[in-house]
Amino acid sequence: MTEEAGTTSLLSRAAHGAAWSGVSTVVLRLGGLVVGIVLARLLAPEQFGVYAVALTVQGILITVADLGLSADLIRSDDPDRIAPTVATLGLTAGTVTMLATAASSVGLATLLDSPQAAPAIGVLSITLLLAGGTVVPYAMLQRRFQQRELFFVGVADFVVSTTVTLLLVALGFGVMGLAIGRVAAQLVASTMQFLFARVKPRFSIDRTVVKGVLAFGLPIAAANLLSWALLNVDNIVLARVAGATALGYYVLAFNISSWPMNALSQVVRSIALPFFSRSGGGSRAFATVTAVAWAGALPAGTVLAALSFPLIDVLYGARWLPGAPVLAALGLYGSLRVAFDISAGYLYSQGRSRPVLWIQIIWLVALVGAMIAATEAYGIAGAGWAHVLVAALVILPAYLIALKLSGVRIGELFRMAWLPTVATVPAVAAAVAATLLIGNPVLALLAGGGAALVIYAALVWPWLRKQIRLLRASAGTAANTSDDAGSATTEAGTESAAAESGV
Repeated sequence: MTEEAGTTSLLSRAAHGAAWSGVSTVVLRLGGLVVGIVLARLLAPEQFGVYAVALTVQGILITVADLGLSADLIRSDDPDRIAPTVATLGLTAGTVTMLATAASSVGLATLLDSPQAAPAIGVLSITLLLAGGTVVPYAMLQRRFQQRELFFVGVADFVVSTTVTLLLVALGFGVMGLAIGRVAAQLVASTMQFLFARVKPRFSIDRTVVKGVLAFGLPIAAANLLSWALLNVDNIVLARVAGATALGYYVLAFNISSWPMNALSQVVRSIALPFFSRSGGGSRAFATVTAVAWAGALPAGTVLAALSFPLIDVLYGARWLPGAPVLAALGLYGSLRVAFDISAGYLYSQGRSRPVLWIQIIWLVALVGAMIAATEAYGIAGAGWAHVLVAALVILPAYLIALKLSGVRIGELFRMAWLPTVATVPAVAAAVAATLLIGNPVLALLAGGGAALVIYAALVWPWLRKQIRLLRASAGTAANTSDDAGSATTEAGTESAAAESGV
């Protein structure tokens, strides 16, 4: 197979995977929105806060169960060889973290000033075992850009979680209903990952690969752990400083602000590492991908923030309006997170996992101090703005330095991103004007969102088409420096043989 054909194949698979990842994210987010509306009307804000504490513990620890092993398997030139070792390490880590979390659930809940969260933490610890046991099938699905299959896994996860959760909450289980629903859904999803990846569980330790796997994976695991800590340190601070009720309002606002962040980040994470790793990366490709993602993330986050009051009023009810001011900050923060996710994926693809780890350490230290001071002074709104200030003043420069050292031309990145940044201003102004001039929250939401969309699309659409063409061109010139020239066929044959042999 020629180099051009191999590049086209890789780009086609990446685009196909991104499309399916986008469909998955949109569908599941809309479904989650509906379920969130129902739960917000069934549960009190303090119950949301209790579950947020339990989910915070689970979310932080589940990153340890992976040990960064999936990333190494995705980028490996010989995944069949390291898969049994990766499976063994992942299952071991998952088992240890499950047992440790279950045994310390009461202490963890008390430490976070929410002792009623202890039973939910104990139940959610089961998900740590499931996550550790599915490292290999998940990585193989990502490696092959099988986002369609992951979409079906996500749908099954959502259906099971929603059905079990709503049934148990209606029966009076409260927070425990949420926890049990999460475990049931992950059990189904884990089984489906093995089936779709055509992977049979195989466990062994190859001493010749353990050192390399852990050397690359552990910094990623530590960075992921810190990343989750960053996403949840505000919950911890608020639980201690402001209490569970304030935390409930904040969690609702954070979840809303994360809609665009998670939607775009999911697409980015699903293809960035395998695409940059196997296309040869390249500064132009990175700059173009980042600019295109920024063109979606910035207006989505800021317009969402501008419409925060009518949005919460319409969807969740007036009793949740104390959470609306938080969106003004968290919308912008969500946009920055998308850019940071792309940067981390690119650095991982270049084998530079340690800079990401150091950035996460700096981020956590800076955010904890800022969060405590801002929360004590300004409450939940202060917590939101602490995220923005640390991200813009500390983490953005840190990532730019790391990217420059890895060969990215920063000036090129800014030149590509300036237009969507400027075009966001009139779009946000239209949304704000609608909230100020229209008293009916439904009409304000529709008018503000519609006007912002029309204005922004008119300004950015021609530019967006040009960037997509540049991405195709940069991928065509940069790819196949290592394993795509002639090995697109080899990889397909290898993965086919792996499927037949159960790997």
